[in-house]
Amino acid sequence: MDFFTVPTLKFGVLYCFFVIAHDRWRIIHCSVTDHPSGGWVVQQLREAFPFDSAPRYLIFGRGSNFNVEMIDTVKSIGIEPKRTNFRSPW
Repeated sequence: MDFFTVPTLKFGVLYCFFVIAHDRWRIIHCSVTDHPSGGWVVQQLREAFPFDSAPRYLIFGRGSNFNVEMIDTVKSIGIEPKRTNFRSPW
C-alpha cells in the first residue's frame, strides 16, 4: 500500500491511497482525500480487508501516515506488517 499525489486545477493536492496484490498485480482498494490522517488510513484498511479476506503480509513505506495506530490495526486484522527500507528503492 502507498500514496501518490495528484495536483488539482486550484493548485491543491489530492492524495490517492491504494492497496495492490502482488500475486496478479490487481488493485484491491483505492481512495482519495485532501488530508490523509492516521485514522483515515486505518478506516481504509478496514474497508480494504473485510470479512477475513486479509493477506499474510502488508508492505508499506515510512510515511508519517503509517503510524503506530495503523500498525496495531494491521496486526489485529491478522496481517504481518513489513516496512520498506529507508530511502528504498534508492
